[in-house]
Amino acid sequence: MKFISVFLISLFLISCSTSDNHDGHDHSTAASNTNAVDHSQMDHGSMDHGGLKSSPGAADAPRDLQFIDTMIVHHQGALDMAKLVEARASREELRKFGAAIIADQDREITQMKRWRDDWFKDAKPAINMEFAGMKEGMGQMDMKALGELKGPEFDREFIRQMTLHHQGAVLMSRALLDGAKGDSKPELKKLAEAIITSQNAEIDQMNKWFSEWK
Repeated sequence: MKFISVFLISLFLISCSTSDNHDGHDHSTAASNTNAVDHSQMDHGSMDHGGLKSSPGAADAPRDLQFIDTMIVHHQGALDMAKLVEARASREELRKFGAAIIADQDREITQMKRWRDDWFKDAKPAINMEFAGMKEGMGQMDMKALGELKGPEFDREFIRQMTLHHQGAVLMSRALLDGAKGDSKPELKKLAEAIITSQNAEIDQMNKWFSEWK
């Protein structure tokens, strides 16, 4: 399943660089296939996000492109986790929280896809697993474990994984800002700042719940 998930994720960004269809995610194992994949229809419980690999030459791509392609995949990981909350969480607060993550990060994915189309339409995929924070955020995901839990046990494991995932997104955003040196798009820097603010606030909330929900 690790090969399948990496293969399917790879189809999106290849499609991004060859067409206007941005409905899926890319990794770099199928460069000749330009059919977009709807990531939301995949079997989330069997995905191995920790098995993702960098796109060939990603580290040499423009920093803004690396951030966009890598953060799209990172955000999709959060969506995959959050989509389990409605059916498995025991607390209404967490169900509302999961729905908010889906709304916010789906909106940000859509915006990043538009920017990619506007700024890097013909660029090859640039998912960089070495981008600061990416491995930290994705490496702790365990969809299989989440998919086997329900009730309070799910609540705590979801919070544990999502906290680490959010911390990765914050590190990625800070890395973009620290390395921008005035050459990153203002829109992208604004998004990075918003991610830092919003996800730090959500980390604080999750830490509070984790200490209270025994």
